[in-house]
Amino acid sequence: MTKNVYSVGQVNNYIKNMFAQDFMLHHISIRGEVSNCKYHSSGHIYFTIKDETGTMNAIMFAGNRRGLTFPMKEGDKVVVTGSVEVYERDGRYQIYARTIELDGAGNLYLKFEALKKELEEMGMFAPEYKQPIPKFAKTIGIVTAPTGAAIQDIRNISSRRNPYVQLILYPSLVQGEGAASSIVNGIHAMERLGVDVIIVGRGGGSIEDLWAFNEEIVARAIFDCPIPVISAVGHQTDWTIADYVADLRAPTPSAAAELAVFDFRQVQEQFMTARQQLQRELVRKLSMTRNRLEQDKMRLKYLSPMNRLNENRRRTMDYEEKLTGHMQNLIRERRHTLSLLAGSLDAHSPAKKLSGGYAFVSNSEGMGLRSVCQVTKKEEVEIHLLDGKIKAKVSEITEYGAEYR
Repeated sequence: MTKNVYSVGQVNNYIKNMFAQDFMLHHISIRGEVSNCKYHSSGHIYFTIKDETGTMNAIMFAGNRRGLTFPMKEGDKVVVTGSVEVYERDGRYQIYARTIELDGAGNLYLKFEALKKELEEMGMFAPEYKQPIPKFAKTIGIVTAPTGAAIQDIRNISSRRNPYVQLILYPSLVQGEGAASSIVNGIHAMERLGVDVIIVGRGGGSIEDLWAFNEEIVARAIFDCPIPVISAVGHQTDWTIADYVADLRAPTPSAAAELAVFDFRQVQEQFMTARQQLQRELVRKLSMTRNRLEQDKMRLKYLSPMNRLNENRRRTMDYEEKLTGHMQNLIRERRHTLSLLAGSLDAHSPAKKLSGGYAFVSNSEGMGLRSVCQVTKKEEVEIHLLDGKIKAKVSEITEYGAEYR
């Protein structure tokens, strides 16, 4: 019997054809850890993908570099998608990578960063779009799982701070398939109910558990919601896209309840304090008003026309008294002067002299005679006495000497 003997090249070519005919090997994804990673100057990437059971050579040609969205390095856990083929020259098979993604959380983190960057560039995280949280909310909508710890924490905090606030729960899926759509439906339901504020959240978990709150449809539902939304996802260290786009981020569901539910007792105390302050201020204002009225009353009394009239009357009376006194003094002075003048006049009065035995002699023309030289003999003269006059004729004239003058 003749044996068939093949060359190495023929066997390698045969194996290559077998690989080429296997549809599964044309589009296969392999999970493993990167090792021996080398970036060639041509743009190709050569590396080995391995796990605890084996290794496989891998190559990504420069033309497929668009399928790598992160800087791949030694030790990365990745999922390589491509085709497994035989390199005929060396007789070795390897995977020709078309896309390389980080495995598990790493890949989700890349998606998270990409969506975060996209929404931030669209302005959905901008502070000017944030709505203020009402200080005195009466109705609070809650979108979360009905059996989780988050709703219990919110209820406990709410009943402690204000038992009169109404809580409305929309029982939503918070992880797994359909969770994102369920959260969106819950937000829309709260919009229709017209609550004052909405809390969207859940308890802590891995990035996979919290992924529903990183979905774009949830982010857009929160951004478009006309009612203020508080995001309360996971623990304080957990950040999701919902946290960035919400009007307010609370580190935990308990903290969200603290922010949304006002403390009734504290408000009561503030109200009483404000009331007391208002009463004190009112008393102070009334006292100030009374004092001002008294001052105005005194000022009005001082400026009253009657007061001025009375004052003018008093001033007139004073002037009248002063004028009367002055006139009386003046009259007394004039009377005294007149008395003196009257005395002097009386002393020089012709009548008084006549009453003393003297006579007034005048010529016929009535001119008084003071010298004998003023008359001639036989001239008629008149002699005036106190009780009448006498007509006489000069019969003799005797002139005295100078010693009689």
